[in-house]
Amino acid sequence: MFDWLWLIPALPLLSVLLIAVPYIGGWNRGERGERYTARVAVWSASMALLCLLVLDVQALFGGSAPGYIRFARWFSSGSLDIELGFMLDTLGLVMATLVAFLSTMTLRFSVNYLHREAGFQRFFMILSLYMAAMLIIMMAGSALLAFVGWELAGVSSYLLIAYAYTRHTSTTNATRVFITNRIGDVGFVTAIVLVFLWSDGLNWQEIIENAPQLDSIYTGLIAASFMLAAMVKSAQVPFAPWIGRALEGPTPSSTIYYGALTIHAGVYLLLRLQPLYEAVPGIMLALIVIGVLTMLYGFFGQLVQTDAKSILIFSTTTQVGLMFFFCGMGWFTLALWYLCAHAIWRVYQFLNAPAMMHLMGRPARPVPALFKRWRWLFIASLQRFWLEGLGDWIFVKPTVSLARDIRYFDRQVVNRMVGLQGTAGSVSSLAQWEEYQLDKTGRVVGDTGDVGRGRGMLGRTMEWFASLLYWFEEHLVLSGGDNRIKNMFQRTGNVLIRIDELLSQPRYLLLWIMLTLVVIL
Repeated sequence: MFDWLWLIPALPLLSVLLIAVPYIGGWNRGERGERYTARVAVWSASMALLCLLVLDVQALFGGSAPGYIRFARWFSSGSLDIELGFMLDTLGLVMATLVAFLSTMTLRFSVNYLHREAGFQRFFMILSLYMAAMLIIMMAGSALLAFVGWELAGVSSYLLIAYAYTRHTSTTNATRVFITNRIGDVGFVTAIVLVFLWSDGLNWQEIIENAPQLDSIYTGLIAASFMLAAMVKSAQVPFAPWIGRALEGPTPSSTIYYGALTIHAGVYLLLRLQPLYEAVPGIMLALIVIGVLTMLYGFFGQLVQTDAKSILIFSTTTQVGLMFFFCGMGWFTLALWYLCAHAIWRVYQFLNAPAMMHLMGRPARPVPALFKRWRWLFIASLQRFWLEGLGDWIFVKPTVSLARDIRYFDRQVVNRMVGLQGTAGSVSSLAQWEEYQLDKTGRVVGDTGDVGRGRGMLGRTMEWFASLLYWFEEHLVLSGGDNRIKNMFQRTGNVLIRIDELLSQPRYLLLWIMLTLVVIL
């Protein structure tokens, strides 16, 4: 009966393809492609919304929501059995409908707002991808499927924050937001691993039923890991500063991402796992403390802002902190109602923000009297309580120092052990060795680049091995053939040299370190 439900997230994904393929073909570009792009994006979102409204009517007059719907077995190995299915209970239906409704409204608003923008098609592709990701999160029947949507939402968020990619501020803010959200991903992945190890079930219903029956320490670790994911995604203290940087994107994307949906994804995760948190009083207390701290951060932060979007985003942070407080108090139903009302109201405010200055007939509000008495509070609010600087001092600077130390060790120890000097890398060293053997005219030349004569037994061994490989290449691989093979190898070598040079840069080394930490955790 419900075999067609996969169409709901599939329709926005289909619109991404329908926009991207003609764009790649060259005829869906510029102003002449705007009408086609807008129609595809808005109509696909509208059809997804219509499907959800049909389910809502059936649930309203049929007496109950569809509940868990299994489509197929996604993966099975030993005791691991992952199903592909949706959880369309009351919470899932309400949140999915909210996502579809607000996404459709924002897409329709964006048609005129982004008219004649150079990235018009790109914006609608990414926003459609984001809608599909959020629908997957809200409808997912398992933690693993929800994590897929979680990651898609993060990627699309990164792409739209960096919408004006020629601006350094946009790309810098997008990178910082992306890296900060990876901390939440570590919490989500850790929770999935712990659930599998201790309860052998990744479906939401299995987690809710099995986790509270475990030892209190195990249940607390699972709840804390999911809470970390929720805190980062909903910009709770101490991770709150990333939400201010995310406003660098266009107003419609800021509206739907950080005013209405992404900011509430963490609250949805708490609502979905309500019985799990009710079984761990310590985590409930932590939610109360985190919510109160975030409310104070958002309240004082918005008092010193001078632009409409920043004021709205700090106000949003305050309200989401209040939702965390509600969850910590056990008022989950109130948190759901408040979430829906706040998301709708905040979308209206954000979309109205560009016209707000034309509607204002009075000067800006004065500094509150509280700040006149306590100047230190004013400075702290203006500096956003130094949370971002503290995060850099704890996480970024040690990682950069580690990268610097590793690079120094590679230069001074590893390279010298094998007879290399300077900054030569593995692939570029082999290429430089070939230059050492022959120049362009085929004559033997001296030292080139960072490669010199090997020193010590290990260096001499490496030199002999490189000479053997060179002889094998010249006499067996390329002997008797035309120059096409050799040219192909040279072009491939040039590409590998470029890749090796890029990977030797500190930013890429830092990226590999962060990816390694994510995989290990």
